[in-house]
Amino acid sequence: MDPRRSAQEVLLCDLCETVPLQIHCGVCNINLCKACVGEHLSDSSKQHNIMPYLQRKSTPNYPKCPHHANEDCKHHCEKCDIPVCITCISSGKHKGHELVEFLEKVRAKTQNLQNDLEELEIRIYPRYEEMASNVQTEKAKIETNYGILTTAAEQEGEILHREITAIVNQRKSDIQEMKNKHLSTLNKNTDEITQKITELKQIISDLNSILESNDVSLTSTYKSRNSEFRTLPPKVRVTLPGFTPQKINTGQLREMFGSLSPLSINREHGDTVKSAEAVSSPPFKPLLDDPRLTATIDTGYGELRSVRCLSEDQVWTHGADNTMKLLDLQSKLLTSIKTKSGNAPHDIEVTRDGDLVYTDDSNKTVNLVKNKQIHTVITLQKGWGPFRQSWLPLSVCCTASNELLVAMTSDDVKQSKVVRYSGSTAKQTIQFDDQGSALYSYFDYIIYICENRNLDICVADYGGRVVVVVNQSGKLRFRYNGHPSNIKQSFDPRGITTDSQSHILIADYWNDRIHILDQDGQFLRYIKCDLRAPWGLCVDISDNLFVAEEFTAKVKKIQYL
Repeated sequence: MDPRRSAQEVLLCDLCETVPLQIHCGVCNINLCKACVGEHLSDSSKQHNIMPYLQRKSTPNYPKCPHHANEDCKHHCEKCDIPVCITCISSGKHKGHELVEFLEKVRAKTQNLQNDLEELEIRIYPRYEEMASNVQTEKAKIETNYGILTTAAEQEGEILHREITAIVNQRKSDIQEMKNKHLSTLNKNTDEITQKITELKQIISDLNSILESNDVSLTSTYKSRNSEFRTLPPKVRVTLPGFTPQKINTGQLREMFGSLSPLSINREHGDTVKSAEAVSSPPFKPLLDDPRLTATIDTGYGELRSVRCLSEDQVWTHGADNTMKLLDLQSKLLTSIKTKSGNAPHDIEVTRDGDLVYTDDSNKTVNLVKNKQIHTVITLQKGWGPFRQSWLPLSVCCTASNELLVAMTSDDVKQSKVVRYSGSTAKQTIQFDDQGSALYSYFDYIIYICENRNLDICVADYGGRVVVVVNQSGKLRFRYNGHPSNIKQSFDPRGITTDSQSHILIADYWNDRIHILDQDGQFLRYIKCDLRAPWGLCVDISDNLFVAEEFTAKVKKIQYL
C-alpha cells in the first residue's frame, strides 16, 4: 500500500509523507503540509505558486526537455515531430518550422485516442467475439457430423463381417485422425482469436487508464494499434469429409469398401473492419451529362505516366525520368523527389497520411518518401535456382486500412499477381481463381491497381485488354472487356481509379476516353473532354477526376459528378 495513504485513504504530504496535505504548488505539481512549505520555498530556482490544496487546478505534466535542464516542453515542432521548450525555440534550431502548443497537440491526440477506443469497443471487439462464438458453434457440431461418418462406416462393416474388420478399423482410424485434425485446427483458431481478444482487452484498459489520467506524457507517447486489429484473423473454412458406400464384392473388398474424402481446411484472408469514416455513406452525386474541364496542369515531362492527388489543388506526378513532381493547379512546381536508384519509378501512390510511395522495378523495391527522406519498405528477393521465380513490382495502391496492394509480374513476364502488404510483411497473395486458373494475364509492364470503396480490388490488365475485379478475399467478382459502342480500336486499359460513389473509372488509352462503371461492372458512360492518350488517373476527395495525358504531358482536372 502507498505509505502516504492511511486506512481511511487520507492523502499525505509528498515531502514528509506523515502529515495530511493541505497546500499545493502549481508550478512543481507537488502537495505539501503547512510545515513543509518553508522547505519547499527554499528552492529559489523556480517561481513557486502556493495555494490551498482544494483550490488547485489540474496542472499539465509537461515533458522535460532532454537538452535544457529544468525546462518544460510547452510546444511541439511539427516538422521535427518533437516537443520543444522555449530555449529550444530561442536557439533558432526550429526557425521557420510550424510550432503548436503542446496541449493543443495533446488534445488532438486525445481525441484520436478516444476515437480509437470507441472503434475498438463498438466495431472491432464485437467482431472478434462473434468470430469466437462461431468457432465454438462449429466445434459443437463436430461430434454430430463425425458421428454420422463413423456410423456409416460401422454399418458397412457389419455387412461385410469378419473379412472387412481390418478395413473398418482402418476407416475409423482415418475418421478419428481427421476429426482430431479438424478439432486441432479449430482450437488453434480459437487460441489465435482469444489471444487477439486478450490484447484488445488490455489495449482498451490501457486507453481508459490514459483517458482517466492527467499524465499528458502517456497521452503524447500513445501510438495507435487500431490498424493492426482492423484486419480480422483468417477464417477457417473446413469441408467435412463424406463417406461413400459401395456394393460388396468379396474379391475387391479393399477397393469397394467406400472411400473417405479428404478433410479440406482453408484459411481465408480475414475481412477488414471498416473504420467509422469508411462506414458512413457518402451523399449521392449523379453523373453530369456533359463533364467539364476545370483546370489544366503543364507538368514539363517529355512523357507523363501517373498522377496522384495529395489534395484538391496539389498532385504528385511522374514521367519517363527519375523525378517525381508535386504541382499545383497553376503548374507551379512545389517540390520534387528523385528516386534512390536514379531510374524512373514505375508507379506512384499517396498514403492516407499524405506520404508519397513509388515502385522501382529496376531494383525490385517499393519505397516510402517521408519528410523528403526515401525509405525502402518492400524489397522483392531475386530468384535463384531453376524453380525460384523472381518478381518485379509494378503498380501500387494504398487501401482503406493503410495497407499496400502491389501488382507484380515475373521476370519472364509469364505470371502476374497482386500481393497485400502490411508494412513489409506479405499478408495475402491473389493470383488464381477458384478453378486454379490465372486471374491476370502477363502484364507487359503496364498495369494499374486500385481499391474500391466496397474494398474490391480492381486491376487494369493491359496484357489481357481487361479489367479484373475481385473482392477483398481475392474471389473473382467480374471482368470488364470494354464497351463496343463508338470506339476506334480495341479496349486498351491503363490507369484505373474509383470515387465516393464506388464508380470504377478506366483510362482507355488508344480510344482517348474514360470508361465509367458501377461497382458491379455495368457500363454507365464515357468521359471524353478532348482527351489525348490518357494514361494515369486519380480522384480527389471532392470527386474531381485528374487525367494524365502521356504525350501532351498535361494533367486535366475534370468535373463529372
